[in-house]
Amino acid sequence: MRIHPALRLLALSIALAVSAPAGTAHAQGIVVDEGSFRISLAGREVGTESFSIRRAGIGRDDALFANGTIEIGSSVDREEIDPLLRATPPDGVVAGYQVRVRGRNALEFQLTLVGNRYVSFARSPLGDEEREYPARTTTRILERDVAHHYYFLRDARDGDQIHVIEPRSRTQTTLTVERRTDDQILLDGRPTEARRVEMSVDDQTRTVWYDRLGRVLRVEIPALGYVAVRTDLVG
Repeated sequence: MRIHPALRLLALSIALAVSAPAGTAHAQGIVVDEGSFRISLAGREVGTESFSIRRAGIGRDDALFANGTIEIGSSVDREEIDPLLRATPPDGVVAGYQVRVRGRNALEFQLTLVGNRYVSFARSPLGDEEREYPARTTTRILERDVAHHYYFLRDARDGDQIHVIEPRSRTQTTLTVERRTDDQILLDGRPTEARRVEMSVDDQTRTVWYDRLGRVLRVEIPALGYVAVRTDLVG
Protein backbone atom coordinates (compact mmCIF):
# COMPACT_ATOMS: atom_id res chain seq x y z
CA MET A 1 0.00 0.00 0.00
CA ARG A 2 1.27 3.47 -0.91
CA ILE A 3 2.25 5.62 2.06
CA HIS A 4 0.96 9.20 1.96
CA PRO A 5 3.86 11.53 0.97
CA ALA A 6 3.20 13.72 4.02
CA LEU A 7 3.90 10.73 6.25
CA ARG A 8 7.32 10.27 4.68
CA LEU A 9 8.08 13.97 5.26
CA LEU A 10 6.98 13.63 8.87
CA ALA A 11 9.28 10.68 9.48
CA LEU A 12 12.21 12.55 7.97
CA SER A 13 11.59 15.81 9.85
CA ILE A 14 11.22 14.11 13.21
CA ALA A 15 14.25 11.91 12.69
CA LEU A 16 16.40 14.90 11.75
CA ALA A 17 15.18 16.94 14.70
CA VAL A 18 15.83 14.33 17.37
CA SER A 19 19.10 12.99 16.00
CA ALA A 20 20.85 16.15 14.77
CA PRO A 21 24.54 16.20 15.74
CA ALA A 22 25.69 18.56 18.44
CA GLY A 23 26.94 21.31 16.16
CA THR A 24 24.71 24.29 16.83
CA ALA A 25 22.10 25.22 19.39
CA HIS A 26 19.56 25.52 16.58
CA ALA A 27 20.20 21.98 15.32
CA GLN A 28 20.30 20.39 18.74
CA GLY A 29 17.50 22.42 20.29
CA ILE A 30 16.90 23.18 23.94
CA VAL A 31 16.31 20.32 26.36
CA VAL A 32 12.94 20.85 28.03
CA ASP A 33 13.00 17.61 30.02
CA GLU A 34 15.03 14.42 29.94
CA GLY A 35 15.04 11.43 32.22
CA SER A 36 13.83 7.92 33.02
CA PHE A 37 11.01 5.97 34.66
CA ARG A 38 10.70 2.59 36.33
CA ILE A 39 7.57 0.75 35.15
CA SER A 40 5.48 -1.67 37.21
CA LEU A 41 2.40 -3.71 36.34
CA ALA A 42 0.23 -5.20 39.09
CA GLY A 43 2.94 -4.38 41.64
CA ARG A 44 5.72 -6.14 39.71
CA GLU A 45 8.58 -4.23 38.10
CA VAL A 46 8.51 -5.02 34.38
CA GLY A 47 10.54 -2.40 32.54
CA THR A 48 11.98 1.06 32.06
CA GLU A 49 11.42 4.19 30.03
CA SER A 50 14.04 6.74 28.96
CA PHE A 51 13.06 9.91 27.12
CA SER A 52 14.02 13.37 25.94
CA ILE A 53 11.84 16.40 25.15
CA ARG A 54 13.46 19.22 23.16
CA ARG A 55 12.37 22.50 21.64
CA ALA A 56 13.91 23.42 18.30
CA GLY A 57 13.31 25.71 15.35
CA ILE A 58 12.50 29.38 14.87
CA GLY A 59 9.24 31.09 13.92
CA ARG A 60 6.91 28.81 12.00
CA ASP A 61 9.40 25.95 12.43
CA ASP A 62 9.32 26.20 16.23
CA ALA A 63 8.36 22.78 17.59
CA LEU A 64 8.63 20.42 20.53
CA PHE A 65 10.13 16.99 19.83
CA ALA A 66 9.69 14.11 22.28
CA ASN A 67 11.36 10.76 21.77
CA GLY A 68 11.99 7.79 24.00
CA THR A 69 12.60 4.08 24.42
CA ILE A 70 10.33 1.91 26.56
CA GLU A 71 11.33 -1.69 27.32
CA ILE A 72 8.70 -3.90 28.94
CA GLY A 73 8.36 -7.60 29.66
CA SER A 74 10.52 -10.68 30.06
CA SER A 75 12.85 -12.25 27.51
CA VAL A 76 9.90 -14.33 26.29
CA ASP A 77 7.37 -11.54 25.66
CA ARG A 78 9.62 -8.49 25.56
CA GLU A 79 8.39 -5.35 23.84
CA GLU A 80 10.44 -2.30 22.86
CA ILE A 81 8.51 0.88 22.05
CA ASP A 82 10.22 3.81 20.29
CA PRO A 83 7.87 6.84 20.03
CA LEU A 84 8.71 10.12 18.25
CA LEU A 85 6.34 13.05 18.68
CA ARG A 86 6.34 16.49 17.09
CA ALA A 87 4.09 19.02 18.86
CA THR A 88 3.28 22.71 18.57
CA PRO A 89 4.56 24.85 21.46
CA PRO A 90 3.77 25.93 24.04
CA ASP A 91 0.77 23.66 24.66
CA GLY A 92 1.86 20.54 22.79
CA VAL A 93 -0.90 20.11 20.20
CA VAL A 94 0.02 17.16 17.97
CA ALA A 95 1.73 18.09 14.69
CA GLY A 96 2.95 14.58 13.84
CA TYR A 97 3.83 11.27 15.41
CA GLN A 98 5.44 7.93 14.70
CA VAL A 99 6.09 4.84 16.80
CA ARG A 100 7.90 1.56 16.21
CA VAL A 101 7.22 -1.50 18.36
CA ARG A 102 9.64 -4.43 18.30
CA GLY A 103 8.99 -7.87 19.76
CA ARG A 104 5.50 -8.68 20.94
CA ASN A 105 2.78 -6.75 19.08
CA ALA A 106 5.25 -5.49 16.45
CA LEU A 107 4.05 -2.34 14.72
CA GLU A 108 5.13 0.64 12.66
CA PHE A 109 2.80 3.63 12.85
CA GLN A 110 2.92 7.15 11.41
CA LEU A 111 0.49 10.04 11.78
CA THR A 112 0.64 13.53 10.30
CA LEU A 113 -1.51 16.63 10.12
CA VAL A 114 -3.11 17.25 6.72
CA GLY A 115 -5.42 20.27 6.76
CA ASN A 116 -8.08 19.74 9.42
CA ARG A 117 -7.43 16.02 9.89
CA TYR A 118 -4.73 13.58 10.87
CA VAL A 119 -3.82 10.84 8.41
CA SER A 120 -2.28 7.66 9.79
CA PHE A 121 -0.61 4.59 8.35
CA ALA A 122 0.02 1.43 10.37
CA ARG A 123 1.95 -1.68 9.38
CA SER A 124 1.89 -4.87 11.46
CA PRO A 125 2.02 -8.65 10.90
CA LEU A 126 -1.75 -8.41 10.35
CA GLY A 127 -1.29 -6.12 7.35
CA ASP A 128 -1.41 -2.42 6.46
CA GLU A 129 -4.03 0.05 7.59
CA GLU A 130 -4.84 3.70 6.91
CA ARG A 131 -7.12 5.86 9.03
CA GLU A 132 -8.13 9.47 9.54
CA TYR A 133 -8.85 11.38 12.75
CA PRO A 134 -10.24 14.90 13.23
CA ALA A 135 -7.64 17.52 14.14
CA ARG A 136 -8.62 19.70 17.09
CA THR A 137 -6.86 22.41 19.08
CA THR A 138 -6.86 20.07 22.09
CA THR A 139 -5.54 16.93 20.38
CA ARG A 140 -2.84 15.07 22.30
CA ILE A 141 -1.09 11.72 21.88
CA LEU A 142 -1.29 9.41 24.90
CA GLU A 143 0.44 6.19 24.01
CA ARG A 144 -0.19 3.27 26.31
CA ASP A 145 2.87 2.51 28.50
CA VAL A 146 4.49 5.89 27.65
CA ALA A 147 4.69 8.13 30.72
CA HIS A 148 6.44 11.16 29.25
CA HIS A 149 3.50 11.93 26.94
CA TYR A 150 1.68 13.28 30.01
CA TYR A 151 4.11 16.21 29.96
CA PHE A 152 1.86 17.72 27.29
CA LEU A 153 -1.07 17.78 29.74
CA ARG A 154 0.84 19.64 32.46
CA ASP A 155 -1.15 22.88 32.04
CA ALA A 156 -4.61 21.31 31.74
CA ARG A 157 -7.21 22.81 34.08
CA ASP A 158 -10.11 21.38 36.05
CA GLY A 159 -12.95 20.49 33.70
CA ASP A 160 -10.86 20.59 30.53
CA GLN A 161 -11.86 18.03 27.91
CA ILE A 162 -9.02 16.92 25.69
CA HIS A 163 -9.15 14.97 22.44
CA VAL A 164 -6.79 12.00 22.80
CA ILE A 165 -5.44 9.66 20.13
CA GLU A 166 -3.92 6.34 21.24
CA PRO A 167 -1.95 5.24 18.16
CA ARG A 168 -1.12 1.61 18.95
CA SER A 169 -4.78 0.73 19.47
CA ARG A 170 -5.83 3.14 16.68
CA THR A 171 -8.48 4.65 18.95
CA GLN A 172 -9.52 8.17 19.93
CA THR A 173 -11.37 9.33 23.00
CA THR A 174 -11.96 12.28 25.32
CA LEU A 175 -9.92 12.82 28.47
CA THR A 176 -11.50 14.93 31.23
CA VAL A 177 -9.42 16.69 33.89
CA GLU A 178 -11.25 16.04 37.14
CA ARG A 179 -9.15 17.70 39.82
CA ARG A 180 -5.76 19.36 40.48
CA THR A 181 -4.42 19.46 44.04
CA ASP A 182 -1.15 20.07 45.84
CA ASP A 183 0.40 16.87 47.13
CA GLN A 184 3.62 15.27 48.30
CA ILE A 185 5.04 11.99 47.04
CA LEU A 186 8.09 9.89 47.80
CA LEU A 187 10.81 9.55 45.17
CA ASP A 188 13.27 6.91 46.33
CA GLY A 189 12.12 7.59 49.89
CA ARG A 190 12.57 11.35 49.63
CA PRO A 191 9.48 13.58 50.15
CA THR A 192 8.87 15.67 47.04
CA GLU A 193 6.32 18.46 46.56
CA ALA A 194 4.07 17.79 43.61
CA ARG A 195 0.88 18.78 41.82
CA ARG A 196 -1.54 15.88 41.59
CA VAL A 197 -3.82 15.82 38.55
CA GLU A 198 -6.69 13.34 38.35
CA MET A 199 -8.06 12.54 34.90
CA SER A 200 -10.69 10.21 33.50
CA VAL A 201 -10.80 8.41 30.15
CA ASP A 202 -13.77 6.15 29.34
CA ASP A 203 -14.59 5.84 33.08
CA GLN A 204 -10.97 4.91 33.73
CA THR A 205 -9.09 7.02 36.28
CA ARG A 206 -5.53 8.18 35.60
CA THR A 207 -3.46 10.15 38.09
CA VAL A 208 -0.31 12.09 37.24
CA TRP A 209 2.05 13.92 39.58
CA TYR A 210 4.11 16.89 38.29
CA ASP A 211 6.84 18.95 39.91
CA ARG A 212 6.85 22.78 39.87
CA LEU A 213 8.59 22.74 36.47
CA GLY A 214 5.86 20.59 34.92
CA ARG A 215 8.02 17.47 34.80
CA VAL A 216 6.17 14.17 35.14
CA LEU A 217 7.10 12.42 38.41
CA ARG A 218 4.63 9.54 38.56
CA VAL A 219 1.77 8.07 36.51
CA GLU A 220 -0.83 5.63 37.82
CA ILE A 221 -3.57 3.83 35.86
CA PRO A 222 -5.24 1.54 38.41
CA ALA A 223 -7.43 -0.29 35.89
CA LEU A 224 -4.30 -1.49 34.11
CA GLY A 225 -2.18 -1.93 37.25
CA TYR A 226 0.27 0.48 35.57
CA VAL A 227 2.66 2.65 37.58
CA ALA A 228 5.59 4.67 36.20
CA VAL A 229 7.92 6.36 38.71
CA ARG A 230 10.60 8.89 37.83
CA THR A 231 14.09 7.62 38.70
CA ASP A 232 16.51 10.31 37.53
CA LEU A 233 15.39 13.08 39.92
CA VAL A 234 16.50 11.29 43.08
CA GLY A 235 19.73 11.10 45.01
